[in-house]
Amino acid sequence: METLVEEIQRLKKEKNAVILAHYYVNDEVQEIADYIGDSYYLAKVAVGLKESTIVFAGVKFMGESAKILNPEKTVLMPDAKADCPMAHMAEIERIEEVRKEYEDLAVVCYINSTAELKMHSDVCVTSSNAMKIVKALPNKNIFFIPDENLGRYIASKVPEKNFIFNDGYCHVHKAVTPDMIKCAKESHPDAKVLIHPECTLDVLELADYIGSTSGIIDYATESDAKEFIISTELGVLYQLKKNNPDKQFFAAGSVQICPNMKKVTLEKVRDCLRDGSGVVELDDEKRERALAPLQRMLELAK
Repeated sequence: METLVEEIQRLKKEKNAVILAHYYVNDEVQEIADYIGDSYYLAKVAVGLKESTIVFAGVKFMGESAKILNPEKTVLMPDAKADCPMAHMAEIERIEEVRKEYEDLAVVCYINSTAELKMHSDVCVTSSNAMKIVKALPNKNIFFIPDENLGRYIASKVPEKNFIFNDGYCHVHKAVTPDMIKCAKESHPDAKVLIHPECTLDVLELADYIGSTSGIIDYATESDAKEFIISTELGVLYQLKKNNPDKQFFAAGSVQICPNMKKVTLEKVRDCLRDGSGVVELDDEKRERALAPLQRMLELAK
């Protein structure tokens, strides 16, 4: 009898499909994916794939970005309701207000945002390339949306720019507190502390390393240290342990779980492949206007 994984593999061939998965989805979904990565890696991978169908195991803005970059392909979301609350935490009206306040303004949009917000932005960034891209922009004034915490971290590294912040946040990373990090450090005094820049600045001050999800994986893999305290979504532990069986990883706390990412299951991956459900659709105007800041990101991040 065919197993669920075998059924997915068969359907993938029948539908000429490829599966992309974010590090934050369930372990078993990462295991069957063709490509696993953070938002920037997956955005790069999505361009140039030979398959006609992309199954995006992640949240809504990721599927939208894949469709924006690949209008000729079918993009399927295993759970169309898996969304990122932060992606909606900026307002078009506020963007237009800030544009009127500053002549020399770049609206820098974290890729974790809706297609509507991208349409009104000058360039997209991810946590792994934001610093490089902001430095490369000719503009003095930067309106960073929607994540205030990532914006403030980048601002601390690029003092020559004037940042205007938006009050959005990732609820998973914002839930991490300095006391949680200190408590974990007391239990594991030799461990390196690796923190995602979506955490607040008082948490980042306690880090040995600050970086994107893929940056955290690379740091732990290349480090001589044997123990690490991880402060990002706990789905990353799957790849960390898989890549580093001789090292130990400890969660900073128990709260870093994204309920939307966890909505993606093997059964839903099978269902969307079998039924063609969860199709990502964008009208031409929205897609074309949202494409420009994504393309600019890919060019500036080279």
